[in-house]
Amino acid sequence: MKIICVGKNYANHIQEMGGEKPKDIVLFIKPDTAIHNPELPFYIPDFTADLHHEVELVIKINQNGKHISEKFAHKYYDEIALGIDFTARDLQAQLKKEGLPWEKSKAFDGSAVVSSFLPKAQFGKAIGFSLNKNGVTVQQGNTADMIWNIDQIISQVSKFFTLRKGDFIFTGTPAGVGSVHSGDFLEGFLEVESMFSLRIK
Repeated sequence: MKIICVGKNYANHIQEMGGEKPKDIVLFIKPDTAIHNPELPFYIPDFTADLHHEVELVIKINQNGKHISEKFAHKYYDEIALGIDFTARDLQAQLKKEGLPWEKSKAFDGSAVVSSFLPKAQFGKAIGFSLNKNGVTVQQGNTADMIWNIDQIISQVSKFFTLRKGDFIFTGTPAGVGSVHSGDFLEGFLEVESMFSLRIK
C-alpha cells in the first residue's frame, strides 16, 4: 500500500505559510513505513529541531482504480480517519532552498499518524476536524473549505497513480500548524469524536 498526500489544499494554511494557491493539485507520497500507531508514543527524530504537526482527514481506498471520473469517485472510499502529517520544517526549508526533493522532511519513518477508520456514512458532506495540543485547540478544519474536495482529489490522483485497495490519501491540513516538543500531548477529533491521543517523546 501507499500513502498519497495532498499539499496546499486549504487557503488559510497557504496564507500562513506565505505561499500562493497552486494552479494544479500538489501531491507527494509517503512509504508504508511512515505509518505510526497513535497508541504508541512518537519519538522526535534527531535530524530535526523543528518538528511540526499537520492534522488531516484521511480516506482509505476500497477498490483498485485508474483514471477515475469525479462523478464516480465517491464509490472508491467508504471509510475515513484522522491523521497527522509530521513535517521536519527546518529540514524541509533547507531542501526547498537547495531546490531538492523534500521527502526526507515528510516521508520519514513514523511521519504519518493514522487513527482507526470510521464509516463515512456516519458523517455529513462537510466534516469538521481538529487537533488539541496540551488541551488547547491548535488546528480546526472542515472539508467544506478544501480547495480540491475528496472526489476531485481521488480523480486527480488516479490520473497519475493507480489506486489500489488499502491505499491511504491524506487530504491536506488547515491553518494552525506548529512545533511539537518532548512532553507534548496531542488529541485529534473528527467532529466531537476523539480519534487519537498521542504522547510526544
